[in-house]
Amino acid sequence: MRLVVKIGSNVLSSRNGGLDRERMASLVAQVAELVKAGHEVVLVSSGAVACGRAIVRPRYKLDEVEQRQLFSAVGQVSLMAIYRELFSAQGLQMGQVLTMKENFATRGLYLNQRHCLDVMLRNGIVPVVNENDTVSVTELMFTDNDELSGLLATMVGAELLVILSNIDGIYDGDPASGKASVIRTIEPGKDISEYIQPGKSSFGRGGMLTKSSIAAKVAQEGIRVMIANGTREGILPALLNAPEDTVHTEFVPSESEVSSVKKWIAHSDGFAKGKVVINEKAVRALTQKKAASLLMVGVVAIEGEFEEGDIINIVDASGAPVALGKAGWSSEAAAAQIGAHEVKPLVHYDYLYIL
Repeated sequence: MRLVVKIGSNVLSSRNGGLDRERMASLVAQVAELVKAGHEVVLVSSGAVACGRAIVRPRYKLDEVEQRQLFSAVGQVSLMAIYRELFSAQGLQMGQVLTMKENFATRGLYLNQRHCLDVMLRNGIVPVVNENDTVSVTELMFTDNDELSGLLATMVGAELLVILSNIDGIYDGDPASGKASVIRTIEPGKDISEYIQPGKSSFGRGGMLTKSSIAAKVAQEGIRVMIANGTREGILPALLNAPEDTVHTEFVPSESEVSSVKKWIAHSDGFAKGKVVINEKAVRALTQKKAASLLMVGVVAIEGEFEEGDIINIVDASGAPVALGKAGWSSEAAAAQIGAHEVKPLVHYDYLYIL
């Protein structure tokens, strides 16, 4: 099995904000156990900023971006040194992969990144992936590593995504109340927004809202997702070998097949460069079970500028999102063909992802 494991900052961080070496050693040993059992594991690890924060004492007040750049630049070195030592002790090699959101924006960069990870896995090397916070700026950052792990799971064709936090899963109430229980299974399409606590973790950028949103999207693309407590001893082997006896929340994958291209498009909403407004007839055509392309006859307006090959947002007359797609026309050319019959589609169904 090929799986992606995301370890959050609150799992790796000690109370003083540094790294918990003992827990890191335990998690690496668990990953090693999976690898030696024949599984391929991509590890998405937070912790660089928390590590750097414990090491560096800034000489003057830094803004948020400066803090992330400084702390991650210093902390990433220490974090990888620890991982290298721990994996070596398990008889395994690891490799560092730093990425940015921009690397998922075009199909070419996406495929280059996928090839890098694939060649590492096929050679028995554990990729340890993190966002390159030294050059990422706020508007181009991932929401947090939950978003990155979801992108990677679809990219590498994973069968399972495991998101490790410092709580047991998604609760049906406030965990602090002592009365709430973990929701063990979430079926495709189930709305759980009423149960999600909006708060963020102490050291990370995201919270359970982000985790649940990413998990639902990844599960919709046919990948099993588990959210579990990374501070529990032996959690990874337990999730794979005895999931029914291990407390966690599982998002059941959709049975419908999604192509690799559509999986890329599904996670590309942050890169969309324009908006196409379509009429009600076109909305019905796109959202029916039978695959359909977006034809120019169904387009009523073009907003913003885009080139052929760019990702575009497709909305109805009220502005509600309908789909994402790879444009077959530039915005200028499409604007000249609004309402036209018998011309090539604005978005072919092979490059259309219905939201």
